[in-house]
Amino acid sequence: MHESPTPAEECWRGARDTLPMLLGAAPFGLIFGTLAGPSGLSVGATLAMSLLVFAGSSQFIALTLVSGGASLVVIMLTTLVVNLRHALYSATLLPHVAHLPHRWRAPLAFWLTDESFAVVQQRYAAGDGSRHKHWYFLGSCLAMYGNWFVWTLAGVVLGRSVHGIDKLGLEFAMAATFTGIVAPMLCSRPMLAAAAASAVVALLAASLPYKLGLMLAAVAGVVVGVWLEGPQGEAQP
Repeated sequence: MHESPTPAEECWRGARDTLPMLLGAAPFGLIFGTLAGPSGLSVGATLAMSLLVFAGSSQFIALTLVSGGASLVVIMLTTLVVNLRHALYSATLLPHVAHLPHRWRAPLAFWLTDESFAVVQQRYAAGDGSRHKHWYFLGSCLAMYGNWFVWTLAGVVLGRSVHGIDKLGLEFAMAATFTGIVAPMLCSRPMLAAAAASAVVALLAASLPYKLGLMLAAVAGVVVGVWLEGPQGEAQP
């Protein structure tokens, strides 16, 4: 009979299994750091955003809106809609963390990202009976959090000393990472339909200002996915 992993072992495994995601997020954080200055953010504000917001896509959209002179209300509403997918992530993981005290659930909710969700939900799906899987969750989150801040800082430093680094196309690594996250999940009709709806709406609304096309695409994907998984839909592959 195998012994249950200790909290330290689970935490280390969470960080280790997130390593491929760290490599994909690194260029994304680097590019954010280099773009923040030209967009109008100070060094302090840039680092504070990565520490307190910790949401790559929302941070990039916020930069675009700030540089375009958008109001604070528009920035807040846009980033809120973009991050609505995290409500679905939380709902999926809630049965596994509902027993934890608030001091655990609050930081795990803040640190939850697309990458950590992809790794952690697979760990919870494993039927090994470990009592410390929330430590695995924590390890994954801390690895992503530290990685994102370090590469934001590196981007700030390089952006102030190396000209043209923001034009190297490094952000493609994040697109490839998200593709790797999403592709294995497209295994049922609701998931495929949600992805297709988002893609179609994103293309049709790409010309809208303030990244509104992205907002509409996110909403369309959520609506289609929830509808097909509801009582009137089909949740089977």
